[in-house]
Amino acid sequence: MHLLIPAAGMGKRMGSDRNKLLLKLLDRPLLAWTLLAAQQSLTIDWIGIIGQLTDFSDFQKIVANLALTKPIEFIQGGDTRQDSVYNGLQALPTSATRVLIHDGARCLATPELFDRCTAALQTCQGLIAAIPVKDTIKIVNENHIIESTPDRSNLWAAQTPQGFEVQLLKDCHRRGRAAGWTVTDDAALFEKCQLTVTIVEGEETNLKVTTTVDLAIAEFILKQRLSNK
Repeated sequence: MHLLIPAAGMGKRMGSDRNKLLLKLLDRPLLAWTLLAAQQSLTIDWIGIIGQLTDFSDFQKIVANLALTKPIEFIQGGDTRQDSVYNGLQALPTSATRVLIHDGARCLATPELFDRCTAALQTCQGLIAAIPVKDTIKIVNENHIIESTPDRSNLWAAQTPQGFEVQLLKDCHRRGRAAGWTVTDDAALFEKCQLTVTIVEGEETNLKVTTTVDLAIAEFILKQRLSNK
């Protein structure tokens, strides 16, 4: 399985002026934990890191320190996540028929989640890892007035990895660029193209590290996980 890791985000909500994936979680940068999970996956055999050129030297040091054995490709990102994934798709080896896309900031994803998504992608066109929503969700207007309360039994919180047949996703990205679609994940492009996206059960601990609070929670989870090994 081929894996693309969008890793071009800044840490503005962290109060940082650098790529947030370079911030430390315990003794390693966030990106390192994502790469370790990919390394330990039984099914991933190629990893593409999509980032900005200014970060590549730091990324290369992380990869060297981890002594990863799987092929690593560094791919220049774009102005948005959507543009970055587009660039990543063009950089895939010609042999790639299916791809997983995983946000580098979801640094607590387990190797088992990658492998579960790989297995599911053998029998569907596209998928996302997701978990059922626990909270009651309110639809609110611009005046902060509640307009409706959707049935949460039908609501799932999207995570990554997301996985797709490569050619179908390339076609969706081309259509999206031509039509000027702006989306926050690749599943939304699939949906706009009337293609089916399947849910794979995600992990409660697979949070996206965006704020300092997220970082503190991730540290707690990781310490618990490491102490149980």
